[in-house]
Amino acid sequence: MPIKIGDTIPSITLHTMGDQGPQAVTTDELFAGRRVVLFALPGAFTPTCSASHLPGFVVHADAILGKGIDAIVCLSVNDAFVMDAWGTAQNAVDHILMVADGNADFSQAVGLAEDRRDRGMGIRSQRYSMIVDDGVVTALNIEAPGEFKVSSAEWILEQL
Repeated sequence: MPIKIGDTIPSITLHTMGDQGPQAVTTDELFAGRRVVLFALPGAFTPTCSASHLPGFVVHADAILGKGIDAIVCLSVNDAFVMDAWGTAQNAVDHILMVADGNADFSQAVGLAEDRRDRGMGIRSQRYSMIVDDGVVTALNIEAPGEFKVSSAEWILEQL
């Protein structure tokens, strides 16, 4: 069952790219005492993710942060090297924290993983966005399969 509004984000270790390579970051570090927008997507460098989803958050990052958001987190079931390269290619690294859920631990813990092995992609994240206030989900927008609307930066801006 997917996470829902009012639920607390589970304690999971994820990874970001640091000066010395991949570094661990916990969800407690990401969300405790902060108001965060998290958006998740099936994969770095994939068509909708690269053409629309991440670019929308890059374009609207200042507006989102200006609404009292402490951080914008992009999460995908990729490794930290891929997330860093994709964030760099998309001019996202100055505005958005690119977070790797390489083993799909977070995606599975929040009930938003999907099996894409039939397409050679393994276990991936569903496409969604959420607002998290001090570790508690206050808004959750899960896309229907094949859709891209409610997880967009524009949709999040309407919710803030």
